[in-house]
Amino acid sequence: MAPSAAPILPGSTVMVQDSRSIYNGYVGFVQRISGENAAVLFEGGNWDKLVTMRLRDLQPT
Repeated sequence: MAPSAAPILPGSTVMVQDSRSIYNGYVGFVQRISGENAAVLFEGGNWDKLVTMRLRDLQPT
């Protein structure tokens, strides 16, 4: 039996794995989950950005 992937829950740290996204490779924190989407908070020094991403495009870190 293959090991299952870690679940993505609010508070999880995730990396974007979507080559078509400008956020590809960015690491952020899941704030909330609704259906097949997650609100991910990206922080970068003097800026913060909350973006809705598809769960299938996120990889737990």
